[in-house]
Amino acid sequence: MDEHWFPWIVAAAAGASAAAVGWVVAALLADVPDEDRTYRDRPPLAFRLAWWPIHWLSFYLGRVLPMAWRVRVHSRLRLAGLDYALTAEQFVSAQVASASFAGGVCAFVLDTWHVDQRWSLIAAATAFGFVFPQMWMRDRVQARKRSVLKALPFYLDIITLCVEAGLNLTGAFQQAVAKGEAGPLRDELARVLRDVRAGKARADALRTMADRMNEPAVTNLVSAVIQAENMGMNLGPILRAQAEQRRTERFARAEKLAMEAPVKMLFPLIAFIFPCTFLVLGFPIVMKFMRMGM
Repeated sequence: MDEHWFPWIVAAAAGASAAAVGWVVAALLADVPDEDRTYRDRPPLAFRLAWWPIHWLSFYLGRVLPMAWRVRVHSRLRLAGLDYALTAEQFVSAQVASASFAGGVCAFVLDTWHVDQRWSLIAAATAFGFVFPQMWMRDRVQARKRSVLKALPFYLDIITLCVEAGLNLTGAFQQAVAKGEAGPLRDELARVLRDVRAGKARADALRTMADRMNEPAVTNLVSAVIQAENMGMNLGPILRAQAEQRRTERFARAEKLAMEAPVKMLFPLIAFIFPCTFLVLGFPIVMKFMRMGM
């Protein structure tokens, strides 16, 4: 074969391979159906920015993702308040996309800096990218619980005033959602109202909210309200007692955090503040001894 034609043959083969890969990728993407999000919440901002690859990956991961893993991820999404925004497959797809992005960025940076033994660093960055969404969701669950416990007494005060003014419990929830501060608790009450409007019994909607939040204070409140309604009792005193109890618990948590603060400050005090203090106090003394020795 004439060597003059060899580069053209290699270029043609490379172009044909790229075209074949592009055709396969296009065929795989064409098989992914559009998602109907009419009755779903908006995903978080980071998920919206990478929604197309997440949606495409979730379509194929749904076929191979084990059911136990799917149930575990869905339970975490419920605690984070994202079960109406994301599916378990989409969250795992976000983990895969995050791992790919972190590994790609790390590989690019290491290749730019000509770092040797880069594969271990790339593997570490990929693993961190896969775990990072789980860390973010864990922090979101903890922040959500803190916000709910902080806002619960105020919302109970609003609901109590509305019930004592003559509104039923559903109307009191509507006023709390309309007048309350934006946050996870207002979103949960709005979901209860949405379930009630959809035809679900109010007691079942409240039980679903308690299961979804998995917080003892909310569970006790829901149990007291449902029991009072079943027995025909007046809800006003019960709600007021619940509000006082939740406010007492919030004050006790604040006292506990205040007592834990000195213990948490002990390590930075010993590791950072004391050495700097000793350095500032000891430097003039050391310099004086050095001059006396000279």
